[in-house]
Amino acid sequence: MKKTLLLFIFFSSLITHIFSQNTKITISGSVKESGSGELLPGVSVYVQGQKMGTQTNNYGFYSLTVNTNEKITLVFSFVGYLQNVKEITSLKSQTINIELPPENRQLDEVKVLASSPQQQKLSETAQMSQVSIPVQQIKEIPAFMGEKDVLKVLQLMPGVQKGSEGNVGIYVRGGGADQNLLILDDAPVYNAYHLFGFFSVFNGDALKSVELTKGGFPARYGGRLSSVIEMQMKDGNKEKMQVEGGIGLIASRLVVQGPISKNHRSSFLVSGRRTYVDIPAALFIPTQNAGSTYYFYDLNAKVNYDFNNTNRLFLSGYFGRDKGVIADVQLNRTNNAGLNWGNATGTMRWNHIFNEKLFSNVSLIHSSYQFETSIENKGSILTSNTSLYNLSYSSSIRDFGAKVDFDFYPNSQHSIKFGVQATAHRFTPSALVVADSSLNTIRESTDIIDAVESGAYMEDTYRPFSNLRINLGLRFTSFTTNTVSYQNPEPRLSVALTLPNNLAVKASYAKMNQYIHLLSNSGVGLPTDLWVPSTSLVKPERSQQVAFGLAKDLPEKGLTLTLEGYYKKMDNIIAYKEGSTFATLSIDGPQGLARSQVNVIPFEDKVTAGQGWAYGSEFLVQKKAGRLTGWVGYTLSWIRHQFDELNFGKEFWAKYDRRHDASIVGIYQLKPRITLSATWVYGTGNAITLPDATYRSGYKIAGVDQAGVAAINYRGEFRELPDYGERNSYRAAPYHRLDASIQFHKKMKRHERTWEFSVYNLYNRRNPYFYDFKSTNNAATGITTKTLAQYSIFTLLPAFSYSFKF
Repeated sequence: MKKTLLLFIFFSSLITHIFSQNTKITISGSVKESGSGELLPGVSVYVQGQKMGTQTNNYGFYSLTVNTNEKITLVFSFVGYLQNVKEITSLKSQTINIELPPENRQLDEVKVLASSPQQQKLSETAQMSQVSIPVQQIKEIPAFMGEKDVLKVLQLMPGVQKGSEGNVGIYVRGGGADQNLLILDDAPVYNAYHLFGFFSVFNGDALKSVELTKGGFPARYGGRLSSVIEMQMKDGNKEKMQVEGGIGLIASRLVVQGPISKNHRSSFLVSGRRTYVDIPAALFIPTQNAGSTYYFYDLNAKVNYDFNNTNRLFLSGYFGRDKGVIADVQLNRTNNAGLNWGNATGTMRWNHIFNEKLFSNVSLIHSSYQFETSIENKGSILTSNTSLYNLSYSSSIRDFGAKVDFDFYPNSQHSIKFGVQATAHRFTPSALVVADSSLNTIRESTDIIDAVESGAYMEDTYRPFSNLRINLGLRFTSFTTNTVSYQNPEPRLSVALTLPNNLAVKASYAKMNQYIHLLSNSGVGLPTDLWVPSTSLVKPERSQQVAFGLAKDLPEKGLTLTLEGYYKKMDNIIAYKEGSTFATLSIDGPQGLARSQVNVIPFEDKVTAGQGWAYGSEFLVQKKAGRLTGWVGYTLSWIRHQFDELNFGKEFWAKYDRRHDASIVGIYQLKPRITLSATWVYGTGNAITLPDATYRSGYKIAGVDQAGVAAINYRGEFRELPDYGERNSYRAAPYHRLDASIQFHKKMKRHERTWEFSVYNLYNRRNPYFYDFKSTNNAATGITTKTLAQYSIFTLLPAFSYSFKF
């Protein structure tokens, strides 16, 4: 007992002596953009000369606990901004709010910020399989038809397979279009495409940050299998009114932002964009097609208010819609076909800082997506007795959600995040209205399913040693409808070991569950795709992904290098059965041709479930700051699927399996007023299904022709039908193209302007869009020859745009 007491006194004295040598202090605060008051996420906050640092969260808040008995120097650095260095002489916990001035692109000498040794290093973070792209780079990369597009830029990253020519659909590490969680200010966006997938709904002028996570998912993310694309809208300038916009070949955009009150505590932002191809097109549409049109538009809005230094309120929203009408007016009839779809989101967020170590955010979220198509036939337009037939079909998904997130920084070794969230879904897979005045009938059918999806999570970025970081997390998810209830745990783990010479070895594991599904024939995220819930027959999709990699920083050259390998197994992925579509209909009763008896087949009867495997390796060299910026990426991958009811139960290559995928992106500031940029992409051709042969339908009998000569006569409906072999057993031609642009900047007395001239597909490569067979008849021999023809839609396309900023 006496020896135990002596040992206790000895160790107590030793511990007291150790801790008396250093003073533990916590420094916290917010980082904003100088001149606008915009909160900056992802800013590196480091102690100069020490391997100790952190990053600001999505709301610009940071907290850093250090042990010191002497003054320290804090370095605040962020790509695209000048560094701010702050000396801390007072050895006590304190709040320090920092402003970072944007890098002035009109300076004669451009500073290479990435070469700074204080810049946060990729080799010193636990997170892997994550890339961020400065919004300024997005604005400088050559764009299709001159329209800057966030998703098209993400397609240039390794691990992200592109869809068809010109399409912004993205497929991450073997996942489908529905396996990407797109978040705009905490609200999910269910259909991110305008113009049938050629443009995304995100206006780059209104965005503050863009981040893509492909693997090693932190526990705070859930609900999808393949990726998280998180975008933050700008808060709005708190210092002064600002107007910027642009005019292009097919669309114009405008952003207005500024303070609401004189005390710089509140601001607003309003952004709008609209195409105008429908206006000149109307001049060339034939008379019988008068009324035909197509256009899209989107609106972003945000307001925020700082009640004090510890409470902030944000209100933000998005609304966008595509609308198309084809009208055919003739003497005795009028035919109209309509197609429109759109998204709406709304978010209210309240930030609260409890103390220097605890930060919280509470969000109330609304999101909805609706698709509608209709066909209207009118009979005679010469009399009042007009016969009318109308078929209207729609589908939608609507969410109301709430979430609470906490950031807790207990000490320099732990950074903890935890929270809960819940979402009430309402699915309307199909709503059908058929009206026929000739039969004097109206038929309505609506299918509605309500569900609640919830989750709770906790994750800790633990640093037991200066060269080891571990992110350990657990997420528990639940999905409940009137008929089923699913609960699943989702463990997550990421480990990074830092080695000498700025080299790190990283590994991660993530288990994911997805309870909502996108039924798609095309695989490119068209508006006709349907969102449906998990049911007793349609199980939740599941995946497990492991990844290993190396990360190296070359601070003297401003470069980061990553090399990763991954393996992902997916279960319960779904696809349409052979011959099914989004609007597969059935006919009732003995009078089967009666139009009013049309019904929609339940979606559960149209789909089948299977499994998939995706594995490969990715290489990325990236440079984010300096006169020359950009990246080089390469992906080597394999993606296979297997469904019992498809392809005779055999495995087959996924449509967007792409063995090789490469991209080179370069942006060079030739002079302060001239910026050059170019991108080159290459990819193995998509896997496609082609018929092995064709045959004629109907039957034949012996007979004679009109001249009395023996002949073969065909009876029944004559059609030529394809005979398909294995699914996706053919390959399209390789895809590659070069885009280039030049920007001319000029700073006037009261405003800035930029002229941009760009060329899409500079060397006029005819890339495949689809394939079909052409028939050629030889009159002399009577032999019909079929040849495979490749069709392309975009060759060399020049474009220009004018941008301004007041």
